[in-house]
Amino acid sequence: MSTAGPSTARDRLLAAAIEHFAVHGIGDTSLRTIADRVGTSHRMLIYHFGSREGLLAAVVQEVEVDQRRALAMLAAETGRGPMEQVRRFWARVADATEVYGRLFFELASDALYDRPHAGEFRAELVDPWLAPLAELWERVGIDRADAPAYARLGLGAARGLLLDLLATGDRAAVDEAAEALHQLFEAKASG
Repeated sequence: MSTAGPSTARDRLLAAAIEHFAVHGIGDTSLRTIADRVGTSHRMLIYHFGSREGLLAAVVQEVEVDQRRALAMLAAETGRGPMEQVRRFWARVADATEVYGRLFFELASDALYDRPHAGEFRAELVDPWLAPLAELWERVGIDRADAPAYARLGLGAARGLLLDLLATGDRAAVDEAAEALHQLFEAKASG
């Protein structure tokens, strides 16, 4: 997920768990099974995360934080216009979705059902995204008063397109739809 390599034992275990869950899902896998599959003992997972729910909560947080980190990094890049940043962010998120998307949507579903490991994730699904996305749309040229609505619209549309990507596997069609959305936002900004 993150471009920086894991630095601590906890970070390495978390990265291994994320990779495992991205491929196999979470389901009701026991902590002992998870430990075996990521090459450690269940005691080490308990030491670093407290419980299965603690590990899952850490996975949830890292998956979401990593995407917001990517948006912040793109926004900080110089020499690129805001629409190029939008398009690059879309490409990065779509690439990541092909690997981690099922995990994201499984965790989002768990959050909507108020499962203990995903309790805090529900609050992270929308609100933390709105201000940085509104700021990005303002840089594109969307009026400040309209930017929050466009942030929410963009987030909702992107998540729908990412779900489409996972369901159909048709990256070209999903990218085309995302580009149509970007052009609508661009037209609003210039109009």
